[in-house]
Amino acid sequence: MSEQPRRPRKPGKPYRRPQKDPVRILAFEALRAVDERDAYANLVLPPLLRRARETGDFDARDAALATELVYGTLRRQGTYDAIIADCVDRPLREVDPPVLDVLSLGVHQLLGTRIPSHAAVSASVELARVVLGDGRAKFVNAVLRKVARDDLDGWLERVAPPYDEDPEDHLAVVHSHPRWVVSALWDSLGGGRTGIEELLAADNERPEVTLVARPGRATREELLGEEAAVPGRWSPYAVRLSEGGEPGAVEAVREGRAGVQDEGSQLVALALANAPLEGPDRRWLDGCAGPGGKAALLGALAAERGAFLLASEKQPHRAGLVARALDGNPGPYQVIAADGTRPAWRPGSFDRVLVDVPCTGLGALRRRPEARWRRRPEDLDGFAPLQRELLRSALEAVRVGGIVAYATCSPHLAETRAVVADVLKQHPDTDLVDARPLLPDVPALGEGPDLQLWPHLHGTDAMYLALIRRTA
Repeated sequence: MSEQPRRPRKPGKPYRRPQKDPVRILAFEALRAVDERDAYANLVLPPLLRRARETGDFDARDAALATELVYGTLRRQGTYDAIIADCVDRPLREVDPPVLDVLSLGVHQLLGTRIPSHAAVSASVELARVVLGDGRAKFVNAVLRKVARDDLDGWLERVAPPYDEDPEDHLAVVHSHPRWVVSALWDSLGGGRTGIEELLAADNERPEVTLVARPGRATREELLGEEAAVPGRWSPYAVRLSEGGEPGAVEAVREGRAGVQDEGSQLVALALANAPLEGPDRRWLDGCAGPGGKAALLGALAAERGAFLLASEKQPHRAGLVARALDGNPGPYQVIAADGTRPAWRPGSFDRVLVDVPCTGLGALRRRPEARWRRRPEDLDGFAPLQRELLRSALEAVRVGGIVAYATCSPHLAETRAVVADVLKQHPDTDLVDARPLLPDVPALGEGPDLQLWPHLHGTDAMYLALIRRTA
């Protein structure tokens, strides 16, 4: 059989197999999960990183870079969208979401990291070849080369409207927040330019990991013996892990004697526990206990006084998380799955009650940057009835002379002071207690009697707290 002649090779560059970059592929997969499944990066990323370590693809530096690419891209999404929109010849909504994710990752490397421009473009084009194909990789290459012509400051001058013409839109583009969120945060700060830019900038900073030493089970001194650990700023139980610190490597965390908990959440629990009380102090209630961080700290503080804690959570799977957080608590407690608006307890049963209500989460945008793009102003209307009903139920659960703490991880006035004011109008048998003296070392808590924590002032989530005493 005669040998078939070989087909002549077409002129041009020879085909080159795309180079797979495990770090950027993982970052792309995380962004797709956030976009397609409405997942949260803080839930999606850890298992992806764990699997990459187990297969030997990643070391600590790779994990750090992947984390920075995912969170940095999500935090600056609004800014990067405005820049990309200036570099494409179609409305941004017509760009396929996977292509937009690759572009956003590339823009973050160009404008938000120290990666050299040529390396950022080359790596992004290679990623596009792997996950999108050669055709769309050419589009990615063309767009990123346009972006690389200027730095971030230059691009912001081009795409952000001048502050004097439209201050809210200027801040929205420069600091990558939806315009309505900028407006809401500005109102919560009291108006005026002071503080708003610092707050928006703080929302875009990577938060430190903060641990809590649960009293009677662990001490702060024990946690400070860990590598990269420094004391918290405000809570006597808080320890911060500097960059690179891994909570899972801390023995007390693995054993449940300590936990990961923002210092703002710790301060809410401490303020309730320290509030002056008239009469007995034997029964405490956490009425919205999931996922269990505040309940675990409250349970430990209650145990020091011989008090009992009831931790109630509506969702059974979250009640399971609460039970896990409280497992080993040194004092008496019980965890139940119950709806706080339909109490499983008799009125006036408790001396101290915490109700940390479901909310928009605008106070935790550092930790969940994608939430700023998912929330809508109309979400406030969905939360409002539940927040009021939970507070009313909490006031009925506390005895005369007892204290209710209304808390929310949102500084939005519609979720904080408006809720408290509306409910207290219907409950003339209550008084607001000044919460600020209960945290004497913490500055700038507001004009009172409620208090508001801020990322840019306190290094915490933007937790709100109002303390209410039932008087009759």
